Amino acid sequence: MNEVSQISEFGKIFIFVLVGLILVATVLMLNRLIAPNKPNAEKLTSYECGEDPVGSAWIPFNTRFYVIALIFLLFDVEMVFIFPWTTVYANKSLAAADSRWSTFALAEMFIFASILILGLVYVWRKGDLEWIKPHTILPQVEVNIPASVYEKVNLEQQAYAVKAFTVEQPDFIPPIPASTEPAPAAIRKPMFKPTFKKPADESGKHE
Repeated sequence: MNEVSQISEFGKIFIFVLVGLILVATVLMLNRLIAPNKPNAEKLTSYECGEDPVGSAWIPFNTRFYVIALIFLLFDVEMVFIFPWTTVYANKSLAAADSRWSTFALAEMFIFASILILGLVYVWRKGDLEWIKPHTILPQVEVNIPASVYEKVNLEQQAYAVKAFTVEQPDFIPPIPASTEPAPAAIRKPMFKPTFKKPADESGKHE
């Protein structure tokens, strides 16, 4: 005689969650009882890639990080849906029961992935994947000159060939005549330094 389980599927999930909470609480309690606790200023600082924190952590955060994180979560959740889909798609009993099952499951996943890829293309075309969005500012000048005049000037300029700029050098370069003026004489420094003695005090001589 087959025994009927008294625990429903939700009961099994509840037991699984309860056991997980008990294990986490046990590990935290053992860590508090066994691990040494000697806090200091160095241990209490936040660890971020080995760098010492500077200033306060309560600063404005760049919203571009959230955009990239949301796109990552979007495709991360997609993988969560793909794994059970592959399990069901590989079920041979379902395919044997209805021959259209494989085609339907494949088309369903193709539509699901296409929607996500279409969203990614939209975000990429909008420039949200770029860290700094380029803002092209076109100059706007109000003039009364018609556009046909500019087109005519451009057509006339295309008729003229631009000549390359070259520097022509003469074949004969005349020599520079030598200067007839005598060169200035060099200033000679004195060979000795004159010294002057201070005269003796006359009042000292009489004493």
